[in-house]
Amino acid sequence: MAFLNKKNETSLPENLPNHIGFIMDGNGRWAKRRGLPRSFGHREGAKNFKKIVRYCKDIGLKNISFYAFSTENWQRPADEVNTIMELFRDYIVDVRNFLSENTRMIFVGDKSRFDADLQEKMIKLEEDTKDYTEMNLMMAVNYGGRDEIVHAARRIAELSANGSLKPEDINEKMFNDYLYTKGMPDVDLLIRPSGEQRLSNYMIWQSAYAEYYFTKVLWPDFTPKELDKALIEYSERNRRFGGV
Repeated sequence: MAFLNKKNETSLPENLPNHIGFIMDGNGRWAKRRGLPRSFGHREGAKNFKKIVRYCKDIGLKNISFYAFSTENWQRPADEVNTIMELFRDYIVDVRNFLSENTRMIFVGDKSRFDADLQEKMIKLEEDTKDYTEMNLMMAVNYGGRDEIVHAARRIAELSANGSLKPEDINEKMFNDYLYTKGMPDVDLLIRPSGEQRLSNYMIWQSAYAEYYFTKVLWPDFTPKELDKALIEYSERNRRFGGV
């Protein structure tokens, strides 16, 4: 059974993913094709991010995550990194204006490398929205899947070393509690625009049984209609989780 999305006149399936992860890729290429600086592409990508978030909420998605800035992205040219940081700051200020209440905001990743005032703003936004239940919006910043796993392993090792944890107590459920995504469901559908077909170190633990959807559309051009296509394809896949 499906329901009609009146905005796009698309019939969407009932079995929507519980958690969609977005790898927002292609901003720089989008700008280059138009003879514009890469920074302009990032600004257009930020605008589209807001559009897709609103649409996800409109159709009733419960958990969404976005790969905004990786641990490797610090290696990019300084002017590009500065532009992304400016957009990030603008987002923190503007988030309450474009998101209605009852959306929980979670920043996934190592906040320690950001300026102190930015860290404080992220922590305050998480605290102010922690009791909201309509939708969880996760933004991965200074995030890397391997870094996350190492971070969790280090914390568990410290507990084991001081005697408060026995090695036999370590299992998948317990390990999950030390990830940045503690309490959040695993990724059901992972979407990557731009034509690249790889995870790029994004939620590699949480995406163990995710369905992947790749498209050549660059992120600034990834419209709600493009998301509808991904949701329809997802609904037609047979998820067995290792079973028959």
